[in-house]
Amino acid sequence: MSDHSEAPVAPVEAYERPYYVAVFATVRTQDQSGYSETNARMEDLVKDVPGFLGMDHAQTPGGLGITVGYFRDSDALTEWRSDAEHRAAQERGRAEWYESIRSPVMTCRKVPC
Repeated sequence: MSDHSEAPVAPVEAYERPYYVAVFATVRTQDQSGYSETNARMEDLVKDVPGFLGMDHAQTPGGLGITVGYFRDSDALTEWRSDAEHRAAQERGRAEWYESIRSPVMTCRKVPC
């Protein structure tokens, strides 16, 4: 049995295709000062992007995190990727919160991709 709390989890609903996904994987640093507040702000901010559908996130006890954001179309994904506040948070993440970050962007029009 693990010693960390486990909240009930469920993936986001299946969306009508086509949709686009942005995937990024990170390994966190020890110092996470300010991360929670910035993460909460980004979660609120992305909800305002027309075409944002939802997000899944998984985190291992060792610090590996994978986040998948779902967007209705490429315009929605582009709007999110180019948002100035989001880009500033990404830069801060690279400088302070992540030992490594990998963020390929994938597009899916039908399954399988």
